[in-house]
Amino acid sequence: MQTQNLIFDMVAKTLHGLEEILAEELLAIGAKDIQIGRRMVSFTGDIEMLYKTNFHCRTALRILKPIGRFKAKDADTVYRKAKEVKWEDYISSDKTFAIDSVVYSEDFNHSKFVAYKTKDAIVDYFTEKYGERPSVRVNNPDLYIHIHISHNDCTLSIDSSGESLHKRGYRLEQTEAPLNEVLAAGMILKTGWRGESHFVDPMCGSGTLLIEAAMIALNIPPGIYRKEFAFEKWVDFDAELFERIYNDDSNERAFTFKCYGSDISPIAIGMAEKNIRNAGLMKYVELKVLPFQQYGQAPRPGIMVTNPPYGERISSHNLGELYSMIGERMKHLFAGYKVWIISHKEECFEKISLRPSEKVELMNGSLACEYRCYEMFEGTNKDYKKALHYADDPGADPNRENPSEGRPPQKPVSMKKKRSDKE
Repeated sequence: MQTQNLIFDMVAKTLHGLEEILAEELLAIGAKDIQIGRRMVSFTGDIEMLYKTNFHCRTALRILKPIGRFKAKDADTVYRKAKEVKWEDYISSDKTFAIDSVVYSEDFNHSKFVAYKTKDAIVDYFTEKYGERPSVRVNNPDLYIHIHISHNDCTLSIDSSGESLHKRGYRLEQTEAPLNEVLAAGMILKTGWRGESHFVDPMCGSGTLLIEAAMIALNIPPGIYRKEFAFEKWVDFDAELFERIYNDDSNERAFTFKCYGSDISPIAIGMAEKNIRNAGLMKYVELKVLPFQQYGQAPRPGIMVTNPPYGERISSHNLGELYSMIGERMKHLFAGYKVWIISHKEECFEKISLRPSEKVELMNGSLACEYRCYEMFEGTNKDYKKALHYADDPGADPNRENPSEGRPPQKPVSMKKKRSDKE
C-alpha cells in the first residue's frame, strides 16, 4: 500500500485541444515531471497531489494511477500479467469493482474481451489466494479499474475519479445540446481571462459557461460540488488529508465584475437560473431573456465567450442568418472586446465576416470544432474598415483618407496577435 509521501506516476485525461491548459493547471498545483500527450498529461506526485488534481483541475476528465505496465499480443498475456498485481493493496474480497477498457491494437479485436480477461485475472487471484473473491458491479463500485492497450503496450490503472470530472454536481437541468463543463472551462482558460473584467455570453443556454466563468473568477475549485470521488473508497484513503484540501479556501479571491448571460429561450434561462442558484453563484451572474439581435449595450470592460447553435440544431439557411447577425452585433456593440466563438462549420465563421486573431482546434462531443478569437477594433465604423484594409495591405496608413498612401510605424492595437496562452 502507498503512503502519503510515496511519489508515483499519474495520468490526467482531457479533451483534444486542452492538453496544454491542463498541463498549466497541474504545474500550478505542484505536479512534477509533466509530459503532454494526446488527450492526456502524465505527471508525478504523492497521494495529496492525486486528491488535489481531482479537486482542483478544471480541464481534467479523470485521474488515473497506473499500477502495471507490460507488453501483450494476446488476451492470455493480459490475463497472466494482470494476475501478477498484488490486488489486496487496492481492494478486499468483500468489495466490488468495475473494469473499463480502451484498445487501439490490431492484435485485440474487442475491448470488452480484454476487460473480461482482466476481470477473470482478478477473480482468480483472490479465489486461489483467499478462497473468496470481490464481485463485479458496473454502477458505483468500490474500485474502478482501467486497462489501456496501444498496439502491444498495456497499462493497467486504477481510476481515482469514478464518474467523469466534467460532472461537477451543480447541473440540475440542461438544454438539448449542453456544453461539456470541462470544455467550457478550457475555453475560458484559453482566453487568459481570470475575472479581470465582465464576462458576457449572449447565447448562454443552461448557463455552463457562466457558471464555469464565475468559478474561475472566484477561484472556486470545480470539485467543491461533487458528492464523491472514487479514491474515497480506496483501502488507503486518508480522510483527514482530503478534508484539509476540501476546506482550504485560502486561494479563493474576490470578483468585482459580473457574468452576464442571455438567451432567446425563456426555458433555457429558467434552466440556467436553477443551475446557477444550485452552484451558489446568483450574486455574480445576471440573466435575461433577450435575443442577441436585440442586444442594446455591452458592459465594459468585458470579454465575450459563446457557443452559438451549429450542427443539426439549426438549418443551413437560418445558420447563415444567425452568424451574419452575430458579426453585425460584434462590430456595433463589442468594440474593445475580445470575442471568442466556438463553431463546427467554416461557413458559419465566414458569415461573421471578420478576421480572427487566433484559431484553436477543439472537440465538442464528436464534432471537430474551431474556437476563434476576434479582437474588436475600438473606434468608429470608418476606423474599423480602415483597420481591416490596413491588415490586408501592411503599407497602408489607417489615419489617411487614402489608406494606400504612407506607412505607419506599427499596426493598430486591434490587429495585433493575442499573446500565447502560456504568457
